[in-house]
Amino acid sequence: MELAPDSCILLNDGHKMPVIGYGTYAPQEVPKSLAEESVRIALEVGYRHIDCAFIYGNEVEVGRAIREKIAGGTLKREDIFYTGKLWLTDQAPERVRPAIERSLRDLQLDYMDLFLIHNPMELKPGDDPNPIDENGKVIYHNTDIRDTWKVMEDCKAAGLTKSIGVSSFNRRQLELILNMPDLRYKPVCNQVECHIYFNQTKLLGFCKSHDIVLVAFAVLGSSRDKGWVDQDSPYILKDPTLIAVAKKYSRTPAQVAMRHLLQRETVVLAKSFNPERIKENFQVFDFELSDEDMKTLNELDRNMRYCNGNKWPDHPKCPFHDEY
Repeated sequence: MELAPDSCILLNDGHKMPVIGYGTYAPQEVPKSLAEESVRIALEVGYRHIDCAFIYGNEVEVGRAIREKIAGGTLKREDIFYTGKLWLTDQAPERVRPAIERSLRDLQLDYMDLFLIHNPMELKPGDDPNPIDENGKVIYHNTDIRDTWKVMEDCKAAGLTKSIGVSSFNRRQLELILNMPDLRYKPVCNQVECHIYFNQTKLLGFCKSHDIVLVAFAVLGSSRDKGWVDQDSPYILKDPTLIAVAKKYSRTPAQVAMRHLLQRETVVLAKSFNPERIKENFQVFDFELSDEDMKTLNELDRNMRYCNGNKWPDHPKCPFHDEY
């Protein structure tokens, strides 16, 4: 499977998405300025796909780095693929368009390349991104996701975003949208956790059968954010089998973990604030894993999520209770 640094995957609406994206999420304690510096480095290294979200709280900084590269003449806006996300308190139909417009103002960009529903677990609409009641419990909400999707379609039709998709949806939740009688645009992608310990084979197969791209996050494990992740969970990059395969190719475990997903025809989001790692993680185009090594890595699957929705396990729309 030949891949080049400028390799893209064709989306079902005719647009193209670079097969490797640079992820910009970081735990709260990480300074926002790091996102700006890291995006700048990522664009210099060769990344053209930048993945961000309103809730990351760094759209201003990420937008500044993108605009700086454009202003410097090294890149044009159309060279960069920017992904943003609709937060859970903005899924009520009347809040969708104001949400993307707010993000575009913060970014100081005219359009997004991709706008995703961040996750199907809706919270109480409003300006507080984490609404809680007097007992400290998060306040859930329930809008029909199809009504949210109709306004997502309007945003695409209005040119605010070129493509629209979803994140962390299970098969049943995807089917709700796919089976809409008046569907104008299918989701182009489903961005989900995917790595050697959670290889998403069934969901990947379902998405492929509907011409929906699976975009993988937490591909190297996760940032191990204490709010989301069990601190006793194993480290992917310390897996002995992965390390052995990496040695065979004279590569890092991270490079092999990413290459494995690329060869499964997923789009891969890589995340690091270390300049050397940012560069290293992009060097996955000049080697190819054998069928035998692909099989070996496939067999490492443990059906284990890092981001398991443990904050809201009782949410009626929690996507993680279904098999896939």
